[in-house]
Amino acid sequence: MSTSEANIINLNPAGKIEKPGVNRRITMIALMLFALGFVFLGSTVSYKQASLYLIAGVLGLALYHAHYGFTSSFRIFLVSGRGLGIRAQMILFFIANLLFLPLLLGVTDNPVAGYVSPVGMSVLIGAFIFGIGMQMGDGCASGTLYHIGGGDSRGILTLIGFVAGSVIGSAHFTWWMATPNIGPVSFIETFGALGGFLLNLALLAFVFMATIYIERRRNGNVESLRLDWKSGWKTVYRGPWPLIIGSVVLAVGNAVVLYISGKPWGVTSAFALWGAKISQALGIQVTDWGYWQTPANAAALNSSIFKDVTSVMDIGLMLGALLALGLSGKPNRFLRNIPPRMIAGLLIGGIMMGYGARIAFGCNIGAYFGGIASFSLHGWEWMIGAMLGSVIGVKLRPVCAFGKNE
Repeated sequence: MSTSEANIINLNPAGKIEKPGVNRRITMIALMLFALGFVFLGSTVSYKQASLYLIAGVLGLALYHAHYGFTSSFRIFLVSGRGLGIRAQMILFFIANLLFLPLLLGVTDNPVAGYVSPVGMSVLIGAFIFGIGMQMGDGCASGTLYHIGGGDSRGILTLIGFVAGSVIGSAHFTWWMATPNIGPVSFIETFGALGGFLLNLALLAFVFMATIYIERRRNGNVESLRLDWKSGWKTVYRGPWPLIIGSVVLAVGNAVVLYISGKPWGVTSAFALWGAKISQALGIQVTDWGYWQTPANAAALNSSIFKDVTSVMDIGLMLGALLALGLSGKPNRFLRNIPPRMIAGLLIGGIMMGYGARIAFGCNIGAYFGGIASFSLHGWEWMIGAMLGSVIGVKLRPVCAFGKNE
């Protein structure tokens, strides 16, 4: 049992283990914000936007309840050879492939497009920088948001760095786009629907089996992706969820986002937008940068953030984690002492992630999850770069007052 679990478990007079009840105040606040946000977005933007806000809430709840950490999965695999988290990600991508494929092939009337970006230096180096940063910042893009919503104030420091790094990355974006690359590579466009699907499936299976082989060699056994409902039916709303359930919910949620919005789930483009708006308010001419001269980015810069799908979903994700915190009954860790070394690590890690995400076409969600789900080679390149960066990031964690295994 971990220390955090020990702090939220009590013994009743009969000696039975009991978890604290639902935090009704936090739960009601989260539900009220969802209701108010839905009405506001529906009346001022569109009910499609309002629906995406609620879907993001489900994604945030799933991330919190399943403890779905992309950062921790990479770290645990590197430090101890345990690949349970990475295997869960391969299942996540497989389910997403099954759901994305018919949508990308146009079986519905909704026009959609996956995330298929150029394969080259910018993705590899950007993901490498991101990998270092996510270990120093103790969380990736989605992790930072659900940490904040889940009551961990350290996520705010990471987010501040994330926004700053994203703006800097957007300033350098044009230069990075001129670095060597072979252009976008879509498996289904290159090898056909069946061939592309089977190639992606083969890569997923290879990574899945490789983690089993390495884990058994290093530990003598392999952890199972079993369905373990520790609190019976109450686990559905109280948590924690098995990783496999988290994979299912996140994959289905991403497919629904693709269907409704026309593009997969993303996170970090909103950070660049927020930073650019702040920079403009400070008198910085971000419109001179190539990144903000594209029609889509220019339109977002000149509009309310509530019209930006990614911004709305980021807010919804944080509120979903807040709702999960209330339902779980866990203590709010928002007010906590943070050592100066950790503050520096969180800020620097956030800056590195923000910069890396801009030049790598996204983060663990937009580039890694969204790329592989869209049958794009750049998603696999992102994974390699982020894993290599994590090797360095794990070694830097003690400098930032984090333990390697924490």
